[in-house]
Amino acid sequence: MLARRRATWAGLAIASALALLLVVGSGNLVRFDAALLCYTFATLFAAFGVTYRWVMWLQRPPTAMYWKRGGQLLGRKGGLFRHGLPLVRQFLADFAANRFIWRRGWLRGAAHWCIMWGSVSAFAITFPLVFGWVHFETMPGDLTRYRAHVFGVPAGEFAIASLFGFFVFHGLVWSSFLVIVGVALALRRRLRDEGAAALQQFGEDFLPLLLLFAISVTGLLLTVSYTWMGGYGYDFLAILHAATVIFTLLWLPFGKLFHIFMRPAHLAVGLYKDAGLAGEQAHCKRCGGAFASKMHVEDLIAVERHLGYRYELEGKPKSHYQWFCPACRRALVCLGQAALWAEQKKLPQRTQRAQRRDAESIEPSIV
Repeated sequence: MLARRRATWAGLAIASALALLLVVGSGNLVRFDAALLCYTFATLFAAFGVTYRWVMWLQRPPTAMYWKRGGQLLGRKGGLFRHGLPLVRQFLADFAANRFIWRRGWLRGAAHWCIMWGSVSAFAITFPLVFGWVHFETMPGDLTRYRAHVFGVPAGEFAIASLFGFFVFHGLVWSSFLVIVGVALALRRRLRDEGAAALQQFGEDFLPLLLLFAISVTGLLLTVSYTWMGGYGYDFLAILHAATVIFTLLWLPFGKLFHIFMRPAHLAVGLYKDAGLAGEQAHCKRCGGAFASKMHVEDLIAVERHLGYRYELEGKPKSHYQWFCPACRRALVCLGQAALWAEQKKLPQRTQRAQRRDAESIEPSIV
């Protein structure tokens, strides 16, 4: 109950802060387009939902332990200097370059990279424009030049007919092309890869791709309509595009696209692993070999106890099951089963015959 209350208040705080930024950034709604009100409410709902789920996820015992340790490592004397640069490198390699996806195959990596950067660039362009944080005005006395304003502050000017202006005003077009290419590659893999086909689900694997494809295609059709068709069908296309975007925003906190917000948080996992490798190692209680970091084993025991699982060995409260390496754990299971088997063989013949009679008397009642 306390976790849900925290998540609710965090979601309300983020949604309220975003609404406040909308009012301030648009000059008290002077630069806000009322036609975009539905987009705005959908965005505020998505902000609340994503924050709520994100905070709930952070409060899970394993995740909370990673973040707690990450904060302790960075908060130590010299910790920010020691771990800051590796964190930046990991962010650029895993998040920006998608290294973790490229390792799974070039097709999967190319699809993920195109979808991610197409979506990120589209978000970065769309929302500042929708909220009025960024707007363009013609220069006084020169209608061939635009001046860009960020939160009402002039941020530079450029010629409308220039190459720079062409790329700026068609930024969403390039984003749409990237997303469409990525979706096509992802669909090809999901339809042809037998391993992926055996595990995929419509709601988790196909629906996100179809939504991104629909947003990109309807957005491109809007450009085609007002550029080459004199606005033919623009109203219908605008409503269709709005419907796909709003549905995607409302669905964002509940579907697979939520992993967009989880992936940067995994940087704490990398920091934790690096600190574990550099720190004291845990040695198996049976064979004496090092098999993991001592910090990891101690944290794992603490998380298990928090979840209600206790694996202390009987009669040895200081000897926990986690202090044995994986090979010795398997060996202990085999040794335990062998001990039980040997004990069973030592039973008197009379006891074994009595057990068989009891079993035979139970079988008819079961049938």
